[in-house]
Amino acid sequence: MACVAEFGIIDQFETDKDYSKYEAETYHCIAVADDFLNDWWDELSLIKTYFHSYSRPGLSLARWGVTLIPPESLEAFYSIVLKDKQSKSSSELIDLMRLLRQAIEEKKYVIHYGV
Repeated sequence: MACVAEFGIIDQFETDKDYSKYEAETYHCIAVADDFLNDWWDELSLIKTYFHSYSRPGLSLARWGVTLIPPESLEAFYSIVLKDKQSKSSSELIDLMRLLRQAIEEKKYVIHYGV
């Protein structure tokens, strides 16, 4: 089985919570092949994020940990996915774009669980 990253929407973001516990069901996560992230890595490294909690700002995604992607970074992330030549044909990428659009519209944080 290929390595996957998981993405979900946090309905009630808490700035003082440590999100490092794996709770994919809580956030209704979808799986995306890690190979896609490899292709996007240079662009992802410019996106403002947080690692495990709001008190740990960073850039990009925690490949083997938990990343919190704030609402202000979601348009840039969506653009990266949209530019992928497989974005119109891959069910994984279509699902990810839907998730990102929903989070953008609702101004919510997205959680990412690395491989």
